[in-house]
Amino acid sequence: MVDKRNILRGNPLMVGLPAELVEALLARCKFRHLADGEYLYKQGDAGEAMYGLLSGRVSLGNSSRSGRELLVMMAEPGDWIGEVSLFDGGPRSHDAVARGASQLLSIAKSDLDELLAKRPELYRYFLPMLCRKLRLALSYVEAAALQPLASRLALRLLDIKTFYGCDEHGQLAVHLPQEDLAKMLGVSRQAVSRELKRLEKAGLVALAYGRLRILDEDALRREKKHKQVTQKRQKNNKKGERKKQTKIRK
Repeated sequence: MVDKRNILRGNPLMVGLPAELVEALLARCKFRHLADGEYLYKQGDAGEAMYGLLSGRVSLGNSSRSGRELLVMMAEPGDWIGEVSLFDGGPRSHDAVARGASQLLSIAKSDLDELLAKRPELYRYFLPMLCRKLRLALSYVEAAALQPLASRLALRLLDIKTFYGCDEHGQLAVHLPQEDLAKMLGVSRQAVSRELKRLEKAGLVALAYGRLRILDEDALRREKKHKQVTQKRQKNNKKGERKKQTKIRK
C-alpha cells in the first residue's frame, strides 16, 4: 500500500497546514491516476470532489463548437483544482484534462464538508487560494477586453512567474510550449511566436524548447504598461482626428 505521507514529501500541496489538519485531510483522500489525455472532469459535470495534483500536469480550459480551445491555466504538482464547484455548489466551469500520466489526491465533497464543519480553520487555507485565482481571472478578463496582445503576453508571463515561481536561473517553473501560451491568450501560435521573438531580441526573455526564462522582469513590467499607454494614445488620436474632420465638414 502506498504511503500518502511519503508522496507528499517535497510536494507543496499542503504546505502551511498544521500537522493535525494534514492528517485529517489525508485520512479522507483517495488516489486517482490519469493517463495522458484522460479527462478528470468535463464542463457541466457536477462537482463531486476536489483534487490535489501530486505529479504530472492537468490543463484547465474550454473548447468552442468549432474546436477552438482556450487554456485557462496549467495545473502543476502542488496545485488544488476543482475546489470552486465544491464551495459554490455549481457545475464544473471548464474541462480538466491530463497532460501526460498524472497522479492526484481526491477528496469527496461530503468528506470535505464534514471536515470543514469540524475544523473551520481550514477555510483560512483555501480562501487565499480562491482569492488568488479570482484576481488572476479578473485581470485576464480585463486584459482580453482592453489590452493589445503585447500587453496581454507580458501580463500573462508575469502572472505565471508569480503563480508558479522560477528556478535559480530565472526560468519559469512550468513547462510552457508556445501553443499552450497561445491558447491562454486566445490567439494563434504564430502571433505569440512573433511577440516572444521580439521580447527575446530586446533582451527581456530567453527561449528554449517548452521553456522560458525571464531576463528582465522590470522591463517586462514596463512593456506591459507601455503598450497599454501607446494603445490609449492611438485611440485618443483617432478620436481627435474624427472631431477635426467633423468640424471641417460643418
